[in-house]
Amino acid sequence: MCTLVLLRRPGHPWPLLLAANRDEMIDRPWAPPGRHWSDRPETVAGLDRTAGGSWLGMNDHGLVAAILNRKGSLGPAADKRSRGELVLEALDHADAVSAAEALADLNPAAYRSFNLVVADNRDAYWISNPDGPAARAVALRPITEGLSMVTAYDLNDPQSPRIKRHRHDLEQAAAPDPASGDWSAWQAIMARSAADDPQSEAEAAMTVDLGAFQTVSSSLIALPAAPQSLGAEPPRPVWMFAAGRPDRQLYEPVGLGSPPTAESQTDPASWDPTEGI
Repeated sequence: MCTLVLLRRPGHPWPLLLAANRDEMIDRPWAPPGRHWSDRPETVAGLDRTAGGSWLGMNDHGLVAAILNRKGSLGPAADKRSRGELVLEALDHADAVSAAEALADLNPAAYRSFNLVVADNRDAYWISNPDGPAARAVALRPITEGLSMVTAYDLNDPQSPRIKRHRHDLEQAAAPDPASGDWSAWQAIMARSAADDPQSEAEAAMTVDLGAFQTVSSSLIALPAAPQSLGAEPPRPVWMFAAGRPDRQLYEPVGLGSPPTAESQTDPASWDPTEGI
């Protein structure tokens, strides 16, 4: 079960803040965020090397997309499409509105159950397929201003032990300051393990270690507001990535520069897991 935290602040210089922990089988190979797809040069995302999709990404237009499995739907199914494709399909769009409109028409029977979030510095949407192959349509809901959480349950669902345990703490915590690089309050909460919180049920832990199933990476993302004056240069988006459990691994910046030329782009098949982000 993955975890996504989203803080929407319309009118703020940083109107979207996001934190995400990815929980996965440790033997499922992956690559850290990069421009891994030659046919999608504007997309920066983590690469699932098993199915070729992604769990979290951003494009050069400032759109972020993330996919989370629903409860009881871990792993691929031979007769279903990879849910990681939906992140890439969302990032083919320039903004959250157009991405949500396009994905609202997808065939839910082609996928196992999922939660999908698309967001930019103006809008954010939760797209849900709780019934998987049995569903007739996906559910589409705007994500309102303020702090929201998504796990394997519904948006802000108090039945989720993680949401029930940590949402209030996140609401009360000091908001990250991307301009200064201070994410400390959120980092501390995203790093909470069962050992840190022995009074809570195990499923409430933000960082998981169940042997073969663990928190394998963590991300901190901030999107800046559009410039107020014509010709002004906006701040760059921020993406900090920890290639492991956030209580053990440092966050490092993800390169979000201009798209590379075809000659300089890395072939995903040649990615070396010993190299840095």
